[in-house]
Amino acid sequence: MEAIPQQLDSIRSQLMSQTSTEKPKILVVDDEPDNLDLLYRTFRRDFSVLKAESGIQALEILASEGEVAVIISDQRMPEMKGTEFLSKTLPQFPNTVRIILTGFTDIEDLVEAINSGQVYK
Repeated sequence: MEAIPQQLDSIRSQLMSQTSTEKPKILVVDDEPDNLDLLYRTFRRDFSVLKAESGIQALEILASEGEVAVIISDQRMPEMKGTEFLSKTLPQFPNTVRIILTGFTDIEDLVEAINSGQVYK
């Protein structure tokens, strides 16, 4: 998880040079409240952080908030996998950077997500 803040620093710098002084929005999606809180605390200084506990809730947030600069999603969640959620965001928000987190080795799903352009790295 240490590499993610470094990658996001680069993304934040690019976004800040393109926009006003407003913080870019980031959406974090995880069914574990402790993980959501950790991600919020990690990024709140540089991003306006939106939190969702499921893919369905995240889609509702995107419908009301509009495009976000970055989406960080857990892979293993009830109801909807992270890759499935990210694929649903691709048509409407093609420029959003998508990052997936997993503590498991769902290699086939992750390779497919990366190859189809749903996931940044």
